Amino acid sequence: MKKFIALAAVVLVSMATTTMYAQESRAEKRADRKAQRDAERARLKAEEQAQDAISYDDAMAALKAHQFVMEADQVMFRNGQTAFVNSNTNFVLVNQGRGTVQVAFNTVYPGPNGIGGVTVDGTVSDIQMTTDKQGNVNCNFSIQGIGISAQIFLTLTDGGNNATVTISPNFNSNTMTLSGNLVPLEQSNIFKGRSW
Repeated sequence: MKKFIALAAVVLVSMATTTMYAQESRAEKRADRKAQRDAERARLKAEEQAQDAISYDDAMAALKAHQFVMEADQVMFRNGQTAFVNSNTNFVLVNQGRGTVQVAFNTVYPGPNGIGGVTVDGTVSDIQMTTDKQGNVNCNFSIQGIGISAQIFLTLTDGGNNATVTISPNFNSNTMTLSGNLVPLEQSNIFKGRSW
């Protein structure tokens, strides 16, 4: 009987240690997986921050050289209504002393520019750049031409190439705000319609 009790005690102790070892190994595996996930997230975040820093530097260089395109993927109208648009056909372009504003919507009506909207060219003047306390860059300028006379207010957010442009016409109150990415002129992928 003593041998049976001793054998049973040995079996119970070995089962308990096996169970504890299995629980410890599961906890270790969970901790390892969590550490791997955290390391992967940190790596992805660092890569994203590095890419944003490069994009910001490119956008700043383009702003200073007066050769940039703000490719818009969202348009907000005066009444607050918004529309998502194609960034290839909705943009504000500045190339040295010339500027172009184009908006085009996905409609059946071709519009004056042939792609569903309006394209206007003009001369850029009075370019002023400032940086606010948060590091955002504000760039204001005028575009004057046959089809346009407007003030342009561009804001480039710190740490990336996200930008907003507010177009404020001089002869009416049909203000329009475009949101998108500011890229150097040579990196842009835009399609320009007929201008007037």
